Amino acid sequence: MALYSFRDPGFRWSVIALAILTAGSVLVGFVLLPSVHGDFSARGLWDAICRAAGVPASWSAPKDGTAAPRETLVVLERSMTKVAPSDAVGRGGTLALNCTMCHGAQGMSASNAPNLAGQYPEVVIKQMHDYKSGRRSSTIMEALARALNDDQIRDIAAYYAYLPKARTAPTTYDENLPALVRVGDPLRNIAPCISCHGGVDQKIGTPWIEGMPKAYLVAQLRAFKSGERRNDAQAQMRNMVRGMTEQEIDEVATFYARKASTGENH
Repeated sequence: MALYSFRDPGFRWSVIALAILTAGSVLVGFVLLPSVHGDFSARGLWDAICRAAGVPASWSAPKDGTAAPRETLVVLERSMTKVAPSDAVGRGGTLALNCTMCHGAQGMSASNAPNLAGQYPEVVIKQMHDYKSGRRSSTIMEALARALNDDQIRDIAAYYAYLPKARTAPTTYDENLPALVRVGDPLRNIAPCISCHGGVDQKIGTPWIEGMPKAYLVAQLRAFKSGERRNDAQAQMRNMVRGMTEQEIDEVATFYARKASTGENH
């Protein structure tokens, strides 16, 4: 059996090359890649190793109260999407009087709050439960949601789903759409907006965003990008937005906000 000697130039350079490759892999896997994720703050070598290995952050998160907010606990069911009876709509309309200052008398906001007229009922139900549990942050909305029981939340969702949809036709596939809306960016693992938010397909629990105030859309995209907002199941929105630039965020928000304000149909 042949024995290799470090005096052999070929063997020596093979060992050196292997050492350099190993060091480079460690640098990329444990330092460079974790550092580019906006929702990750290195707290030592162990956290870096866990992140690189794909271990859930909660397994290695500190127990001193500084852990990031928890994600949604709402389980979406098809029953949430059913058309509610008229009595539920009536009760929801009464409860929604507390919402008119921000969301408008008919669910169309005159401020930068989201429009709720015609919103899918399961979307309102999910977000209200997230506010109620503190999974989504808002001083006003958390206080309002905690005062409601499950039946009342369903009634409010039924009322807003019943309201006339003051919006244009849904976005359809067209070459004039912004690239991220139409086809996304597969190389950055960004799915097209229309694959979930209506137009081509609507994923249960995904809000209708046609005609939303631009400032609201920009604020939410930035919150997902930074990790400040974390109530998206399995980090779906955070994973999409993390790779987007500020220009792309503005472009997508401008497109969807313009739809209802100008009546433009793409």
